[in-house]
Amino acid sequence: MFKALSNPNRMRIFSIMSRECGPGSCRLAGRDVQRCVGDLGKGMGIAPSTVSHHVKELKRAGLIRVERRGKTILCSIDPGAVRSLAAFFAKRVDTERSRRIRSARKES
Repeated sequence: MFKALSNPNRMRIFSIMSRECGPGSCRLAGRDVQRCVGDLGKGMGIAPSTVSHHVKELKRAGLIRVERRGKTILCSIDPGAVRSLAAFFAKRVDTERSRRIRSARKES
């Protein structure tokens, strides 16, 4: 996951999509939030083929889901991936907080 997000364009695409996710899910009004791949690239200054490549890499990393409807390709954030990322960072914060508390106790 982190390797896929290390690319600035992929991070921008993932960020754009994740802004539309509500707390704890990627659903609005009872349905998944989906974005057309063609719309994702607007305003990014990169070619549509490059956007498609980045979407493919995000899918390969398990961060997004992709669904084809005729000529349109829709993508959505994988809620499980968001939960995994949130859990990873929550654990890192808790570990760092615990380390600082232990360090402060040793100093006093």
